[in-house]
Amino acid sequence: MPEDRLLRSIVGWLMAILLALLALAAPAHAEPDFLKGWDGRHDRDLSATMLQISPYTLHFSPSPDHQNVYLLGAAAVRADGWMAGGAYFSNSFGQPTVYAFVGRKYLEPFGWERVYWTWTAGILYGYVDDYRDEVPFNVRGFSPGFVPTVGYMLTPRTSVQVAILGTAGLMFSLVFDLAP
Repeated sequence: MPEDRLLRSIVGWLMAILLALLALAAPAHAEPDFLKGWDGRHDRDLSATMLQISPYTLHFSPSPDHQNVYLLGAAAVRADGWMAGGAYFSNSFGQPTVYAFVGRKYLEPFGWERVYWTWTAGILYGYVDDYRDEVPFNVRGFSPGFVPTVGYMLTPRTSVQVAILGTAGLMFSLVFDLAP
């Protein structure tokens, strides 16, 4: 019985990711009016392959069990800012973990030059054994993820960014936007 529930959960998550990826592949369309203003430059082509490296994560509640988190991630970003990608990292407990996601990138919110923000939503795998309860809704290592970030463009292709990891901490990253 528990194995059947796990299988249904995994299939459900995989279907959700597949639908999100299909939505990203759909042709771009006009944004609804209520979203205008979050991105002050709608005419800018955001197409890129984003590479992300994170050497440090600040934990809000440090623990002797915590280890430094190292992350390497990549995402394909469409011209309109929609993106899909994945990341491999060692979680706070030294366990290898992966995150597959879809999301969106917004430039110059509120007219702030060189600033951007993103959000991603997807599925994590890697919090297992003694640490399975460290992330919510964990079923045999699989759990949902949501990560908002704020970034600052040092150059048109190089940025620094901070990811908000729920109530756990902040992840600091260097991001490179490679030409599509």
